[in-house]
Amino acid sequence: MANYKKPRFKDAAFKRFLSVVLGTLLLVSLLVVSLGTNATPGSSGLDEGLSESVVNIQSFREKLNLPKENDFSIRLEKQNRLPPRNIDLYPRLAKDHITIVLYVHNRPQYLRVVVNSLSKVVGISETLLIVSHDGYFEEMNKIVEGIKFCRLKQIFAPYSPHVFTDSFPGVSSKDCQEKDEAGKKHCVGNPDQYGNHRSPNIVSLKHHWWWMMNTVWDGLKETRGHDGHILFIEEDHFIYPNAYRNLQLLVSLKPNKCPDCYAANLAPCDVNLRGEGWNSLVAERMGNVGYAFNRTVWRKIHGKAKEFCFFDDYNWDITMWATVYPSFGSPVYTLRGPRTSAVHFGKCGLHQGQGKTNACIDNGSVNIQVDDIDKVANIRPEWDVKVYQNQPGYKAGFKGWGGWGDNRDHRLCLNFAQMYH
Repeated sequence: MANYKKPRFKDAAFKRFLSVVLGTLLLVSLLVVSLGTNATPGSSGLDEGLSESVVNIQSFREKLNLPKENDFSIRLEKQNRLPPRNIDLYPRLAKDHITIVLYVHNRPQYLRVVVNSLSKVVGISETLLIVSHDGYFEEMNKIVEGIKFCRLKQIFAPYSPHVFTDSFPGVSSKDCQEKDEAGKKHCVGNPDQYGNHRSPNIVSLKHHWWWMMNTVWDGLKETRGHDGHILFIEEDHFIYPNAYRNLQLLVSLKPNKCPDCYAANLAPCDVNLRGEGWNSLVAERMGNVGYAFNRTVWRKIHGKAKEFCFFDDYNWDITMWATVYPSFGSPVYTLRGPRTSAVHFGKCGLHQGQGKTNACIDNGSVNIQVDDIDKVANIRPEWDVKVYQNQPGYKAGFKGWGGWGDNRDHRLCLNFAQMYH
């Protein structure tokens, strides 16, 4: 009996030991898997994933041949990934909100006027305001950081000529100047159709607009999934209190009132007009003051990247009017009200009026009359649509005002179109 029981005791002990060993090994294996799949921010698993992502991004940008970034541009790129401000004040956006993008350069006197007008817009607290900076300027940044009337996100063009002080896309010592002949001067650059070489401060206008469009529609976490309309305004656009509510009405009416309209506008295409005062909506060619369109239209614009990037004109809007819109194959109309909800008040060029005493606005301010009718929505759903046909303006065949002849600018422009694809 004893001889029979002893082997069973040893056998049972061995089995228990084996179970403990196997159980321990299993537990260790599960722990390893758990650590690998649920890595903390400081763990090697996430670090490897981030490193791989960074390598992929760097490799992709090398293939695009984007300019080599400097420390300043890298810092701006990091700023662009920060979450919006004022989320604590405005934790939720309205379901049907229309994102507003304000693109700015370096005219602080103008920017103060725009920001003040936006602060009085009815419904502004319901939406997200994105401010896109052409480079970085401290005074402009301080004005924007002071905005508290809505959720706010800032983005900075990292490839702005203002960020590269001694190399392309900024000024390089080897660049040709004015009407230099590259062969004789042994300089770098291609002249425009009028024989003039690039001016970095001027080409930045078109670069910034195109970079901004691609970044807002396809790059930003906050908007790359947004299919609705986005409103675009500039630093010299005074916005009336009823602008946002009027825009919401135009967007809702557009599918039925003007199904062929590509966009909605807050102002007439002729910036000198204030509207007709009719009891009807107006369909006309796209304006550049307070224009809004959706992702479907952006996809059409993005599909014309070559047309945009190779047209010899440093103005983004003239480029759109003269070559991109005509390439759509049908008239590009926008819908607006009969009374303006935005006004272009700039009195001088983009790179003028940056000083405190030379602001190109009367006494450092503007004097725009805002009547009671401009404080509330003044568009009626029952109105018909008056269509303007054969309006004057830049048409297909116009060759452009120049300033955009350098092959480097063409390549950078095309690269912006591919950054997020």
